[in-house]
Amino acid sequence: MTISQLFDFANIFVLPFWVLMIFLPKWSITQKVMESYLPFVALAGLYIYLFSGSITPESSQALSNPQLADIARFFSTERIAATGWVHFLAFDLFVGRWIYWEGQKTGVWTIHSLSLCLFAGPIGLLSHILTAWIQERFFSTSEDTEISTPTTT
Repeated sequence: MTISQLFDFANIFVLPFWVLMIFLPKWSITQKVMESYLPFVALAGLYIYLFSGSITPESSQALSNPQLADIARFFSTERIAATGWVHFLAFDLFVGRWIYWEGQKTGVWTIHSLSLCLFAGPIGLLSHILTAWIQERFFSTSEDTEISTPTTT
């Protein structure tokens, strides 16, 4: 496969996981699929393949003492750009999975945070943190507060 085909494959590969988490979060199949680490193993395998073919004396220099101009040159090749993109896909999906499971566990609404995480991982993460804080701060019931507040004797 060409680098372009691997790039396209990786983009398509992650979409079903996002669709399940965003549109079918309570479905038992979604929950079963999201319990698995296999998507991350596949993405990590692709990342290792792309990364290992990206190591050159120049790329080692750029990574060992990162300067913005060197990193910009480093990412100017298709293989290295694809490697970086797979890195984003893997970590955004991992963070999205964490948001998904936190929402399942706590009942915090996650659709907006997962959607943001799909396109801009850190923004989705921040959205979830803020949403969870707002829900806990302003919408928790006294029963929730009693359960989460330890009592002393």
